[in-house]
Amino acid sequence: MDIKQLIGETTEYDKKEKLEARRPKSWCKSISAFANSFGGTLVFGVTNDDEFEGIPEAEKDAELISELIKAHLNPIPDFVLSFKKMDDKKFILVEVKAGNQTPYYYEGNGQLIAFVRVGNESVPADSTKLRELVLKGSGETYDALKSKYEFSNMAFTKLKSVYKQRTGNSFENSDFESFGLIDENGNLTNAGALLADESPVRHSRLFCTRWNGLDKAAGVMDAIDDKEYSGSLITLLQSGIEFVTNNSKKAWMKTSDSRIEMPDYPERAVMEGIVNALIHRSYLEVGSEVHIDMFDDRIEIYSPGGMVSGISLIDKDIMKIPSKRRNPVLADIFNRLKYMERRGSGFKKIMMDYQEQPNYTEKRKPLFETDNDDFLLTLFNMNYESEDVTQDVGQDVGQGKYLNRIVQLIKINNKITKADIAKEIGVSEKTIEREMKKTDKVIYVGSGYSGHWEIKE
Repeated sequence: MDIKQLIGETTEYDKKEKLEARRPKSWCKSISAFANSFGGTLVFGVTNDDEFEGIPEAEKDAELISELIKAHLNPIPDFVLSFKKMDDKKFILVEVKAGNQTPYYYEGNGQLIAFVRVGNESVPADSTKLRELVLKGSGETYDALKSKYEFSNMAFTKLKSVYKQRTGNSFENSDFESFGLIDENGNLTNAGALLADESPVRHSRLFCTRWNGLDKAAGVMDAIDDKEYSGSLITLLQSGIEFVTNNSKKAWMKTSDSRIEMPDYPERAVMEGIVNALIHRSYLEVGSEVHIDMFDDRIEIYSPGGMVSGISLIDKDIMKIPSKRRNPVLADIFNRLKYMERRGSGFKKIMMDYQEQPNYTEKRKPLFETDNDDFLLTLFNMNYESEDVTQDVGQDVGQGKYLNRIVQLIKINNKITKADIAKEIGVSEKTIEREMKKTDKVIYVGSGYSGHWEIKE
């Protein structure tokens, strides 16, 4: 691998100008963080300013690096030392594999610290992240652990009725164990507690707000609708979908033999977004819940916990992000209920659902944002008219304010009449004629009913 290709990759790589043998923590923390996260490479011989200085005694320092890692990392992670040469200068690369025996601690000066990667830094893991690392190292997940609640005190009528409705099969008593709701000893698992009708997991709640405008600015009418939901995860999912449906609209337009529906938000994308937030969130973060915030132009779906793998989404192709499950028992149950697939990324389905909409533009592409502790999905309103969206179809200053909508309607049906365009937009036919005269982007090819509209991109 070319040294220059490593530099600038803020998450998977770190760099040190030289080996600081007397201050091993200054670089061993990166070894710990890579092993606890998703792996990475530490490069010796590069300054913070990306100057390629090299290591004069690379072979000697490499031996010392290996000894210090074995002395200060517990357990010892899987790593590979190698050399790279550039412009007659030698560099030391320490490639660290993602570990399965987490947490990997740094030991030194009476300290025992597990580090994780946050952006381009290696920072001490907080209590929540440390618990996740302990679970990962033990081969267990939160949802499969025995809960502190009694199975005999729980009811699962919602789960049973939805299972019957969506699969056609009856939920049998033996399914409680096969689904992972109870363990082999009959103890209620955390997954079981989360799916009980009256879930006792206090922080498993859903807060939904329809804000008045484009932000959360305070005022007399700051929120148009506000709901808090608790109970089974199935109830939270259904309630979240219903809240979005009740607070959004569905436009439609007639074609020659049918009509095309154009919802504010694609239904499958909304469901996938809420499912991902409920199923893949970190339930170890007590006091943090899933939020759905609706604005005039977008929906923001927030869930506690970053990506399961710890990776950053910056500069990543969303369509190629691998699917990893933080709560595999919950994911399996929702797969059985046909709310999600056993394999495959929900990100990809959200993107595809948007791209299939007749009025989709790049300006309306969903946004996926994450850090070590949080995940935020932004879904844009497909029918919201804004200056940015209008510019996306090439409108110049001075052109008509209805051009964007006219273009959308023509893209859906290139034989639509001016009268139908005017009716859909809610203006007069003369207004549409004036709008079309202001641009050369919309032209009519042919004549009469045999002709059609064309858009010059």
